[in-house]
Amino acid sequence: MRQVILFYRNADEIATGKEAAYRRDWIFRRGNNIAEFAILEERMIGMADSREGKAGRRKDERRIEPGYLIKFSIKIGFYAGLIWGLVRWLATGLNFTKVTQAFLIDPFVPRKLLGSVYWQFAGWAAFIVMSMLAALVYAAVLGRLRGPWPGLLFGAVWWGLFYAWLGPIIGALPPLYNIGWSSIATDFCLFLVWGLFIGFSIAFEFHDEAEREPVTQASKGSPQLS
Repeated sequence: MRQVILFYRNADEIATGKEAAYRRDWIFRRGNNIAEFAILEERMIGMADSREGKAGRRKDERRIEPGYLIKFSIKIGFYAGLIWGLVRWLATGLNFTKVTQAFLIDPFVPRKLLGSVYWQFAGWAAFIVMSMLAALVYAAVLGRLRGPWPGLLFGAVWWGLFYAWLGPIIGALPPLYNIGWSSIATDFCLFLVWGLFIGFSIAFEFHDEAEREPVTQASKGSPQLS
């Protein structure tokens, strides 16, 4: 009688994603029907793959838990407003755009006061708050999309929302035809990169996290036949 030795990967270790930690479980059987053992091995591998898929889905679900999603989106929005609000402040100082740095608080503060440093900082803070709200909206509506294009589209839509519709209605901005092409181009480009920053940061976090996790390569034994 010929002894056939087969091995299979432990399903619980497959579920962790650590290929190097696979434990070999040896099955010693005696007989002439090799097909029987091939079927047994195939079933074991199928069970392990099934558990691996379920574990991966559970991992993805944990990664996009609402609490973590909200906290991460607020953080990304904060940095988006901090960085690109400062860039926009520089653009107004260099006269690339005629739209004041504090345009978000224009409806609530007399316009003659908006040139002071105090209200310029207040406008920067308002831009940060708006960015955090925008990041939450992006995560809720477009968070499952990959790549940079959704973020660019989001920035363009947000610019159109404020500059072509809501801004003139509430008095935060003059009508679009009175702003001037230089201001339109500057602010449109700034909102594009602002949206790209928000969208791509969220997409990278929630879709590429698994790819960035280190995988330890190690070996524990090798199959043998006798």
